[in-house]
Amino acid sequence: MGRAKKQIAKKKKKAEQLKAQTKSGSATVARNKKASFDFNLGKDIIAGIVLQGSEVKSLRLGNAQMKGAFAKIIDDEVFLFNCHISEYKHANRNNHQADRVRKLLLNRIEIDKLSHEIAKSNQTLVASKIFFKKNKAKVLLHLAQGKNKGDKRESLKKRQVNLDIQRALKQY
Repeated sequence: MGRAKKQIAKKKKKAEQLKAQTKSGSATVARNKKASFDFNLGKDIIAGIVLQGSEVKSLRLGNAQMKGAFAKIIDDEVFLFNCHISEYKHANRNNHQADRVRKLLLNRIEIDKLSHEIAKSNQTLVASKIFFKKNKAKVLLHLAQGKNKGDKRESLKKRQVNLDIQRALKQY
C-alpha cells in the first residue's frame, strides 16, 4: 500500500507542476525544429505577437505549426510569415484565418538595429518557437545564416555521435 500511495503522490506532483507551468505562462506552444538544422542561429530576439482572441485560445491548446516560419521587416514593421495557427473549433463565424501574416511587436530601436544587421550581412530572421510569458504570446526570433549541404552533414554526424555516446552511457 505504501508504494502505491507514493506513485499516486508522484503523479499528482507532476500534474501540479505541469499546471503551474502553464499558469505562469512560460509554456512552449510550438517549435520550429528545422530552424537549427537549416540555419546557423545567431542573436536571439523575443517579440510579442498581435493575435485575435480565437488565435490565443487555439495557441493555448497547442494548435500551431512553425515549419518554415520566418519574419520580414516591411515599412519599418516586423511581420511573421508561414506560421500556421489552426482555427479554434468553438469559435463562431468570426474565426481567424489559419495562415495569415501576423504583426510582431518590437521597439523602434530594435527594429532599426535588426534592419541594419540584415542589410549589412546576408542574414535572415527565423522564428524558432512560440511561447507564453506572463500570459502574453511571444515569438523567439533568431538572426540566422543558411547552412550548405556540408554543414548539414556535419550536424547530422555530431547528432549521431552524441546519440551513440548516450546509448553507451545508458548501458553502464
